[in-house]
Amino acid sequence: MRLFTLSILLLLTADLFAQDEPDLLSLIEADEQTEYATASFKSTKVINGQSIEHLAAGVLDFRIAHRFGSLQQGAYDLFGLDAATIRLSLDYGVTDRLMVGIGRSSYQKTVDASFKYRILRQRKGAENMLLSLSYYADVQVNGLRFADPSRENLFRSRLAFTHQLLLARKCSERLTLQLMPTLTHRNLVQSAQDRNDVFSLGFAGRYKITKRLALTAEYYYTFPNQIVSTPYRQPLAVGLDIETGGHVFQLHFTNAQAMTYNGLITDTTQGWLYDDGNGKTITGIRFGFNLSRVFTVVRPKGYTPYEQ
Repeated sequence: MRLFTLSILLLLTADLFAQDEPDLLSLIEADEQTEYATASFKSTKVINGQSIEHLAAGVLDFRIAHRFGSLQQGAYDLFGLDAATIRLSLDYGVTDRLMVGIGRSSYQKTVDASFKYRILRQRKGAENMLLSLSYYADVQVNGLRFADPSRENLFRSRLAFTHQLLLARKCSERLTLQLMPTLTHRNLVQSAQDRNDVFSLGFAGRYKITKRLALTAEYYYTFPNQIVSTPYRQPLAVGLDIETGGHVFQLHFTNAQAMTYNGLITDTTQGWLYDDGNGKTITGIRFGFNLSRVFTVVRPKGYTPYEQ
């Protein structure tokens, strides 16, 4: 009888453990859910160039970008405030992976159209990916009148194109680093010595100070012997991002006047500090700002508001 009772108790204990096993497995599986990196930057642009961030599907971003003149004239032109370049743009999230945009800049009266596609997204947990990767491409149209209207001028001479890979890693909640290999193609160049295809390598970073403040920096190194007919300087920008609800306000200093890639990569002729050719050191630093406002145009099912 005792042996029979012991056998029953052992069977009941085994049955209890068997019932608990699926619950334990489900807890383990829950712990291994994939966690995606979010808010690597506060905006879809670092300063002048693109960031790894994408708009959510159905979200529209209206952006005003402003660059004042350089500080070199001092108080005479109110430290650059008398001269300004402006760009207006609209970007839209078609899907969570695909973003398209259009813009118009007063610099060379440039009109541009672009798209950005997310290839990889940094994540950990059940699936691991160390980096985020996106591909960006645009076409830019120079709207200035032709210098010599008496000659045969072709529309394709106005065109420039950009192809760029964005590789980024959110190293911590505060620090994000980004690498941007870039190809800029110009259909028309100033001399036969200049190359139509210009290769450059961009570096960018974001350091989060508080939930709504972040320091940013961006630098593009253009490889030598590609632009030789005009003086050229490497574009460098540093800034402060301020998030206020649906707005992202970016304040920055840069030596670049243009806000599209062709002008940024190939037409930056002033440095932060450089020789004017007469032995005098002058500055090409410009103050500027970007103001971004996002609107939800289409709210997909299960939509979660994008958090910076």
